Amino acid sequence: MKTNYEIRYAAHPEDARHYDTARLRRDFLIERVFAEDEVNMVYSMYDRMVVGGAMPVNEALPLEAIDPLKAPFFTTRREVGIYNVGGTGEVRVGDEVFTLDFKEALYIGRGDREVWFSSHDPKKPAKFYFNSATAHASYPCRKVTKQDAVVAHMGALETSNERNINKMLVNQVLPTCQLQMGMTELAPGSVWNTMPAHTHSRRMEAYFYFELPDDQAVCHFMGEPQETRHIWMRGEQAVLSPEWSIHSAAATHNYTFIWGMGGENLDYSDQDFTAITDLR
Repeated sequence: MKTNYEIRYAAHPEDARHYDTARLRRDFLIERVFAEDEVNMVYSMYDRMVVGGAMPVNEALPLEAIDPLKAPFFTTRREVGIYNVGGTGEVRVGDEVFTLDFKEALYIGRGDREVWFSSHDPKKPAKFYFNSATAHASYPCRKVTKQDAVVAHMGALETSNERNINKMLVNQVLPTCQLQMGMTELAPGSVWNTMPAHTHSRRMEAYFYFELPDDQAVCHFMGEPQETRHIWMRGEQAVLSPEWSIHSAAATHNYTFIWGMGGENLDYSDQDFTAITDLR
């Protein structure tokens, strides 16, 4: 068992304009989310979001309180949202045990207790992707499936962006402090997400791409609307999106992605949209 973490610092948009490809990837891309019997995480200075993954194969893995948290438990001052993107597994939160199948989610509220990840079958290990935000109140833990989600069907095959947005760990479904998470599934033949592009100055965001074949790739677009940049990504990788940045992508195959947000509000209507023809 091993826990790995790194700290990512926030960037001023005027500085990010001058980053080359290597610097963009170093600051925003999370290349290794899953590794056998490891918990990997990035502690981001964008709204103190933690983005990570746990892949228990031969043993159960704890969600440890890494040093930057300065807390006895990971959840002492934090809430956590988890999606299983692998085989069936369990998450133990104190005395509660939750079984998560593929694409099922779990919300963990703030509180002093241990969190452990385990897989039912080491040959088909669970892959627990998680986001964590700071929390000012304690809300109950709850498992959420796609049947519980608020689903928005958007786009069309003609514009290559037909998709279902499954809002699962959101305040329309259950109470949270600031964390909001959902899963967007693109239909076969569709490759574009989050168009028209937008920013939301009161929330940062993280995207995790999966269900992408090994020989295909996704091109994630970021940056200010008039100073966009791109990062080529593979499946089961994540990317950080600052509050000043757009977040959109096109891929060489349809895919699914998990979005997670944290910030000062839970209001989806505060987005600032940019017309497709105005992007630069």
